[in-house]
Amino acid sequence: MKSQSRRTTRIYSLDSLRAIMMLLGLVLHSAITYEVYENSAWSLKDSITHISNDYIVSLIHTFRMQIFFLIAGFFGSMLFYERKLLKMIKNRAERIVFPFIVFLFLLWPTVVFAFSYSGLVFEGDVNALEGAASLFSNLFILVPRHTFHLWFLYYLVLITSISIILALVFQKLPSITNYISVLFNWIINRSLARIVMFSSITATVYSLIGSWSVATSISLVPNFNTLIYYFVFYIIGWVLFKSKHLLYKFMKYDWLSMILALVVFSIYFFMNSGFSYISHIIIKSIMVWLFVFGIIGLFIRYASSHSSIMRYVSDASYWVYLIHLPLTAIIPGFISDWIIPATLKFLLVFIITGVLCFLSYHYLVRGTFIGQFLNGRRYSSRLSDIRE
Repeated sequence: MKSQSRRTTRIYSLDSLRAIMMLLGLVLHSAITYEVYENSAWSLKDSITHISNDYIVSLIHTFRMQIFFLIAGFFGSMLFYERKLLKMIKNRAERIVFPFIVFLFLLWPTVVFAFSYSGLVFEGDVNALEGAASLFSNLFILVPRHTFHLWFLYYLVLITSISIILALVFQKLPSITNYISVLFNWIINRSLARIVMFSSITATVYSLIGSWSVATSISLVPNFNTLIYYFVFYIIGWVLFKSKHLLYKFMKYDWLSMILALVVFSIYFFMNSGFSYISHIIIKSIMVWLFVFGIIGLFIRYASSHSSIMRYVSDASYWVYLIHLPLTAIIPGFISDWIIPATLKFLLVFIITGVLCFLSYHYLVRGTFIGQFLNGRRYSSRLSDIRE
């Protein structure tokens, strides 16, 4: 008789970390309109800008999606080994594939309108509202042309599919799998070895793709550089699940890692043009892993116990991530003529968007069929009802 493997209890720290990484998209997209330098990935730019917004956007870009894919790989591995293949596929289809398809079509018109309206406002068009609305006289505008901020769900589906195939292959190779686990445990147990080993892997990836910068690809045609770069973080997270008993090791030097990461990032941000190609690769590779281990360690240290508030935020984060983009695009158009500092404009966009997203989640999503569609169940709206 086969023994049943014991299910992993809820890991509050990683659950909270996943939610915060998702919500940082709201911060990023609220600040990016007020950057000093041009950003090819974002078409909106206010006349009032400040370098602090460039700093915020660059800082979040340095670690956010890398950590998110690593955590996604961890929980993907948990599903694969504890719920088995068919249940995992069903879960990923319901939680990722279906929401991606539905919200790709639902949100596309709002994204087109929001960017068109604010873009026309910034160009000085007094009839911006009519101009943006006129785009919908052509019904083909309703057909999504790219994935916009849902790109990460698109790549998460692709990377998860590849990882499942690899996991099935390695199940047939237990000796190799055991060797990888032993080696991984050895690395995780040694703080310096972690930085050196994983930074070397990332540097190798940068070298293979011929660039120290991986741009976000929103095309419906998969981009190899984007795919391979985030696949590496996902697969490291996948293997990390087998070493979950060593997660507490990340608390060692967590504050030091975080401080070093911020120092290195700040120097790199303000002296970016003074480095060679190889230096860019080495610095960015080390920097991202200092952030990864520092941030994960801090969450394990301070967020490993149950919190009703953090559980609520975690439940809400998926909805907030999905719907925030049109709001962060259209609100800057509404306040474009306000003569106030760029930092204040950024904060206004961030706060108004956040309030609207969380209010809509609380009253329109959490206890409804939408909440069930996104999170697998309907939740009570009262914090007192949230249980471990």
